[in-house]
Parts: sequence; C-alpha cells; structure tokens
Amino acid sequence: MMTKTTIQQLAEYGQSIWLDYISRDLLESGKLNALIIQGLRGMTSNPSIFNQAISTSHDYDGKIIELKNSGKTTFEIYDALTIADIQKAADAFKQVYETTNRSDGYVSLEINPKIAHKTQEQINEGMRLFRAVGRPNVMIKVPATPQGFPVIEDLIANGVNVNTTLIFSLKQYKHTIDAYGNGLTRRLKNKQTIDTVHSVASVFVSRIDTMIDDILNKHLMASPTHLEYQNIKTLKGKAAIANCHIILEKYKQWAASQQFRTLSLQGANLQRLLWGSTSTKNPQYSDIKYVTELIARPTVNTLPEKTLAAFLDHGIVQEAFTSTVDESLETLNKLKGLGIDIDSVCQELLREGVKAFEDSFEALLSAIEKKAAQLCAQ
Repeated sequence: MMTKTTIQQLAEYGQSIWLDYISRDLLESGKLNALIIQGLRGMTSNPSIFNQAISTSHDYDGKIIELKNSGKTTFEIYDALTIADIQKAADAFKQVYETTNRSDGYVSLEINPKIAHKTQEQINEGMRLFRAVGRPNVMIKVPATPQGFPVIEDLIANGVNVNTTLIFSLKQYKHTIDAYGNGLTRRLKNKQTIDTVHSVASVFVSRIDTMIDDILNKHLMASPTHLEYQNIKTLKGKAAIANCHIILEKYKQWAASQQFRTLSLQGANLQRLLWGSTSTKNPQYSDIKYVTELIARPTVNTLPEKTLAAFLDHGIVQEAFTSTVDESLETLNKLKGLGIDIDSVCQELLREGVKAFEDSFEALLSAIEKKAAQLCAQ
C-alpha cells in the first residue's frame, strides 16, 4: 500500500489544500492532474497570477492572435483566456467536487478589480462570470470591503458560490459571516434551496507578519534595554498566526451558533475559513510556517506551487492550535503596548491589497495589448 502524501493526510484530518496558482501549462501538461492524484482539492486565481501566467509564457499566444484578429477588445481577450482556463481547471476538479459531496473541487475567479468600489457593477459582473464559466464548482471572488459585502450577500442569494477575499481583520470576517447568512436567508424566503451554495472566507496571513515585523525591527533599532529587546524579538513572526487564531475562534462560534444551526437544518453548508497568502516572505522563517502553524479543521489552505512542493516534501500533519485563544489575544495586546494596533495594520493591508490587485489587472491588460500588437504584426 502506497504511503499517503502529507496533503492526503491533511484532508483526512479535516483541512483541504488548494493551489494558489493557475496557468495554461499547468492545465495541459498533466501537472494539475498529478497534483490532484496527490491530494490537491481546489484552486484559486487572481489578477497577479493571471498576469504572471499570460505575460511570461507563450502558451496563450495562438489564442491571443485568433481573438485579436476576430476583432476582440483587450478586455474581451482577457475574459476569454481566463474563463477558458477556469473552465478547464473546474473540469479537472469535477471528480473531487463529486466525491467530496461538493465540499471541495472549486476553482476561483476574481471579479474585475477596477470595479471593486462599485457594488452593483460587481454584482452584475459576478453573475455574468458565474454564468459564463458555466460550471457548478466555480467560486466568484469578491473583496471583503464595505462595497463588497452587499455583493457577497446578493450573489449568495442568487445561488452563486463565493470566495470572499482580502480578509485581514476580525471585523471584516464578522461582516463576511453576516453577508453569507443574509444571502442564504434571502434564498429561503424566496423558497429556493440553499444546499448547493458554497462559500469560503479567505483570510490573508503572511502580509501581516511582514508589516508588523518591519515595525518591530524599528523598535529593535531604537536601543531598548536587553530585557525590552528580548521581549520585542519574541513577538516577531507571531502576529499573523495570533490574528488567525482569533478569527478561527469566531468561526467555531459561528458554526455552533443558533443562527447557523437553523440554516443548516434547511441544508446550509458551513462557510469554511480559507488561509490565503501563505508563502513565507521572511527567509529566516520555515518555508512552510504558514502551513504547519495553521493546521485546523474544518478549513482550507491555499498554497503557491513552491510552498505546496515544500509541504509535500517535509510537512508534518498535526493540530496547530493547541493553546487557548487567550495567548493569541495576549500577543496582540503586547503589540498594542508597543503602539502596534492590529486593526490599523489590517486596514492598511486591505487598502494595499485592493490597489495591488487593480494594479496587477492593469498590468495584465497592458501585457495582453502589447502581446496582441506584437504577435499580429509578425
């Protein structure tokens, strides 16, 4: 009998691993199918990922020429390329979707980040993308912003699977829960079934440590006493996991709440927590820090290719959150004592995240336009 991979062991434990990457080569070379056999259970995408896939390879050149010559605009070319990739990926995960009783096997596609501040336009675009992909195991990604929460509710109410993205704070997560619950309630009031609607809440992780560690480094350079130095040093690399632990506790409370139990009796599925942005940015930390320190059930962790390969190579499956949430709260209190407020950090990261996706989207469209012009001129 073959030894089970670490991600197969994780799935049995109660945590699903999804891939935080997509490309035409991955889909057509057999690499994705090989990863699915090893235990991969889903996939996400975003403008940065598509920009990397399309602008740095020749895999899309033929289709770009064809679409350009047929009179398609740059956005229409982008739309056709990305929808085709999502459809192929969703088809690859169809068996996972079916064998896990629709719990896994999802592929996520992000709404155009340029309309992230426009609620109705996001709703319209989310509905359009869901229908255009035409696969039951697609999730539409919506940012956890004040303009995005009504989008989440409306899409859920219309039977669209939603991946709420760019969650950094507990406050954002609470709004995400409310939007999901409200959307399901609306479906029930309209006498529509809710058992086929699925959602995840994507909490971004490593960027919190990156920002807070930079602030802590400045404190360390300010000539503290030896004791102060040691106390500050012990806080490095701790904020992100502590923040996740607090959100995880809220997740468990929501799952056990009367509100969700009432919905579950009508067929509601639990909106699982998903850990995102889990690559290690600091080379002094373990390359699988944000995998091993976030093992909890029932959750999802999305990993970039490099992090996934590392965890397959030397990961160990064991529950990460063995201490009480009080210790995580104490970590954040200590940071606050140094003038580092987690809520302020999360607000800044959200602003940066929304802008980064918009910038990546602009860069992607620019790359497609440039490629189309060059290829058609040859």
